Amino acid sequence: MFSSVDDVSARLAVTGYLASPAVATTAFLAARLGKPLLVEGPAGVGKTELAKAVAEVAGARLVRLQCYEGVDESRALYEWNHAKQLLRISAGRDESWDETRTDIFGEEFLLPRPLLTAIRGDEPTVLLIDEIDKADVEMEGLLLEVLSDFQVTVPELGTITATRRPFVVLTSNAGRELSEALRRRCLFLHIGFPEDELERRIVRLKVPDLDEALAASVVRVVGALRAMDLRKAPSVAETVDWARTLLALGAGALDETVVRDTLGVLLKHQEDVQKAAAKLDLDAL
Repeated sequence: MFSSVDDVSARLAVTGYLASPAVATTAFLAARLGKPLLVEGPAGVGKTELAKAVAEVAGARLVRLQCYEGVDESRALYEWNHAKQLLRISAGRDESWDETRTDIFGEEFLLPRPLLTAIRGDEPTVLLIDEIDKADVEMEGLLLEVLSDFQVTVPELGTITATRRPFVVLTSNAGRELSEALRRRCLFLHIGFPEDELERRIVRLKVPDLDEALAASVVRVVGALRAMDLRKAPSVAETVDWARTLLALGAGALDETVVRDTLGVLLKHQEDVQKAAAKLDLDAL
């Protein structure tokens, strides 16, 4: 998939994803070693976008499992098409149960979900298991077979093993502690808020019409907000949104009025907006 760490950086940059050296190195190792990649960090720093960018540069199909509380085997692995099975049973009334049972638990009645879809694919595939920390602990148990052996066991059909291993990315916002068994099967990457220079480059890439001096001011203000004790610090995605907001407003520079009127783009809780309005000192930045 990638020939070197520099190749990762260069090819991801073509898609608009600017990878830090740590991100590029870990993505390269995950591809070279065939290991799942667990990416942890705050929301909005580019964890999901990394999987999308890898799929794009590799010309791979992206298969996404969005995790949430209560996601189970029927949503993650597979389930049987019960309506179709009932129709088949009704149509075969003259058959013995053994004959019918063998038929209704065949491939025709199997509904593959994201994990099985990725395992069975014979084309390049990126499997994104998004926000695994939102799923129940039991969900991690379902993943262990997939992540260690790249296979899925369907009791009625047997074990289905990948003929072509997918590139697997798991993301976590660290909402809860993940099990050691899951972590042991993965390479680990933490993506935090980027350094100022990298974030400035991201803003300039995503909002190319924004003046370079204003882009630098945007990054400095966002950095100052992150240094405050806020309920939810602004993410990189929100930095980009704010840059687009300023461009749409025709703001040539940052002043107290512009910042105050647009804080809702960066901050999503009223107490954070009030704290920022009271403490943010533009003259000191």
